[in-house]
Amino acid sequence: MLRLCSLLPLRVAHGLGSAIGKFAWMRKTESARVTRKNLELCFPNLTTRELDDLAKESLIETAKTACELGRIWVRPASQALEHIVRVSGQEILDEAIDANKGVIMLAPHLGNWELCGLFLDSQCQSTYLYKPPKLVAFEERMLKYRGRLGAKLAPTTAKGVAMLVKALGRGEIVGILPDQEPNFDSGVFAPFFGVDALTMTLVAKLAKRTEATVLSIFAKRLAQGEGFEVVIASARTDVDSVDLDLAARALNTTVEDCVRQAPSQYQWEYRRFKRQADGTKNALYR
Repeated sequence: MLRLCSLLPLRVAHGLGSAIGKFAWMRKTESARVTRKNLELCFPNLTTRELDDLAKESLIETAKTACELGRIWVRPASQALEHIVRVSGQEILDEAIDANKGVIMLAPHLGNWELCGLFLDSQCQSTYLYKPPKLVAFEERMLKYRGRLGAKLAPTTAKGVAMLVKALGRGEIVGILPDQEPNFDSGVFAPFFGVDALTMTLVAKLAKRTEATVLSIFAKRLAQGEGFEVVIASARTDVDSVDLDLAARALNTTVEDCVRQAPSQYQWEYRRFKRQADGTKNALYR
């Protein structure tokens, strides 16, 4: 499927994704149900019609992300990078790299985060934290595709975290998906769009230990298959606070700042509020 999608022009890939997303909404799939529930929680002021429209559009945009993956992974990196038509905040990234204290890039599940990785690889040596998938064969392909410009991949283990610390010590870029739910003992609960969510403390600990600069990045999908705009910004001030509760709130607010710029392109079907403070699973997703 990756190879097949790699042959499609970007606009055609988007058309296929649009059809898949519309079908998922029409069939009221599990992804559609979770997306609608998350949006209802995070945007309580929207009307029923507005929530339905946003949920449908979100499913379409997520399917587009999947259909783009072939072009981003399988095609030569130079061709994938040609899809970036403009970069906002390049000077912020340049300044952070020049400081030579390391850069922690927060790349939420927004737009095409795989393209963000390739872009950063073209700017500086990079290391990315990733959660190993259950399918070993897929993991092998993923490591191959993501590392073709020299990026290093660090698993979510103690060894992987050590790789991140060393990379930051060398003044390199470290990429982290900040909106993934951590293990219960590796996070604290903090509001995300007003709803408590188990949030990682790793970013705050890394930033405080290394004095690295913390930035956010996402690749916003443009209309009509035009390409993408890479958007880079500084994270909220308290993201490196020794107060982990305060740092987690700043981390989630930083992600919110990104999502509000393209809310339909966020991966709302992820069970972001799956765990509760007492350790039980949230009944909202049952």
